[in-house]
Amino acid sequence: MAGRGAGLDRLISGRFGALPERPLRLFPRWAGVLLLILTAIACIANATSLQTLDQRLQTQNSARSEEGARVDMDLYRTINARVAAGEEYYAVATDEHRRTKYPTAPFVTVRTPVLAWTTALWDAAGWRAIAILLWVADILAWHAALKTRGSRYERMGAAGLVALFGVVALIPEIATSHEALAGLMISLALALSERFFPAALALAFCASALRLLAVPFLLLWTALAISQKRLSRAMALGAALAVLAIGLVLHANAVAAARLPGDLVSEGWQALIGPALPLYGINLLTILQELPAWIAGPLGVLPLLGWAALGGRLGTLALGWFAGFLLFVALFARLENFYWMGLVVPAYGVGLAFVPRAIVDALSLREISSDAAATATP
Repeated sequence: MAGRGAGLDRLISGRFGALPERPLRLFPRWAGVLLLILTAIACIANATSLQTLDQRLQTQNSARSEEGARVDMDLYRTINARVAAGEEYYAVATDEHRRTKYPTAPFVTVRTPVLAWTTALWDAAGWRAIAILLWVADILAWHAALKTRGSRYERMGAAGLVALFGVVALIPEIATSHEALAGLMISLALALSERFFPAALALAFCASALRLLAVPFLLLWTALAISQKRLSRAMALGAALAVLAIGLVLHANAVAAARLPGDLVSEGWQALIGPALPLYGINLLTILQELPAWIAGPLGVLPLLGWAALGGRLGTLALGWFAGFLLFVALFARLENFYWMGLVVPAYGVGLAFVPRAIVDALSLREISSDAAATATP
């Protein structure tokens, strides 16, 4: 037990920047057991909340339909069509927001023009083809990314889980979903983050330009690079963030210039629905929605446990992104914003492949040496 306690001390107070492999092995056994108990409780709670939120959303959608409310996909489809016909993006976007009785302030309520401009170049069919290519690339990349980090079964499981959690790439509406497209890019960037940094950075940059909610991924990645003293990567990530910041200022000014005095202002995003909402979003956006709640509930929670067991640079970046974004949605998103969770799909599901590892490590009595506890991923 003393060795286990020392391992936890090293996990908490080890040298700055250390990212231990298999961090759950550093926990005392009582903490590992407690983690598994809390996970089991969360699985049961999620199975119940899926049904509750589903009923709430159906009621809300029925009320909106009776009022003649417009579906978001229709809004973006119309905007894309008008821009493809030659109209100016910001004039079109703010006009369609008014017609739909959507706010135009603050500026983040209006999406960046990236999807509309690119759709004008290669049409919706082009985006559908890109989505399928990204999906296939995700499957292959995740199998390769775990070559030195996981067992054969974990690699095969990860590839299969990416395939299952990424079937959103096959739906026709993918061409108008900023979140789902950005999620496919972020998932691929995460898989390539260590071995193919330039490609990963390009993907994360494109995802952030497409959907600003992906910017925190770049911020987290930058923070980890700085903590690991990987200065060249930190500088490249910082440069990407600087370019995005300039684009954000230009976007804000363009939206402000297109606004009219009577435009609506957003009611804000402080719904405080809790963790049930992001888990519900994952359920709706993946193949989990085809499963009964008593199965889908646990399968929506367990990936977090799996990611917590991986450790190293990849595991830390993945866990930080998924847990952080789930917390963000839990605090700020409204029920109808469930689709924000498209940003974590399909890579979130890969965590299921590490659940057996998590259970074994959480219950392990094996002592970890100080060198192993303080060594970052090579």
